[in-house]
Amino acid sequence: MATHLRTARLVLEPFTPADAELNAALIAERGPGARGYGTTVEQAAANIARQSGEAEETGIGFLAIRRHGADALIGYCGLLVGRASLDEPEIAYELFRAAHGQGYATEAAAALIEAAAATGRRRLWSTVADWNTASLRVLEKTGFRRDHVECRGEGGDLVWLVRDL
Repeated sequence: MATHLRTARLVLEPFTPADAELNAALIAERGPGARGYGTTVEQAAANIARQSGEAEETGIGFLAIRRHGADALIGYCGLLVGRASLDEPEIAYELFRAAHGQGYATEAAAALIEAAAATGRRRLWSTVADWNTASLRVLEKTGFRRDHVECRGEGGDLVWLVRDL
């Protein structure tokens, strides 16, 4: 899959070691109790290196999202096996709160979907907690439809969405 994508306002490209500090800060925005919360800069650097190796092996991975002309990342968007498969991977994205509500997630996801389609993949998945209305809206705007809901109890339900390419 293409590893450098450009949209009207964004550049999506592989993470670099220099992104570790901002990546740790992005994870910290999730807050206590969230998956990955408390990640140190060193752990973020190790994750970037591990994910880079996995991307070389599988051909899919996470891309840093930056505004044109800016060095600082505003989030990430990528494909992962996750709860799906290499042939039909999951799309995932996360942006700093300061970048929310500006259409960046939708723009990045649309570029990634197009790149995934260019690989010959026929379908993408996404799993989102039912309370995450912003992510559900991004997926709806990029052509995903609800497939099913997995009841998980107190933590909320998990919505499975799918998009044919």
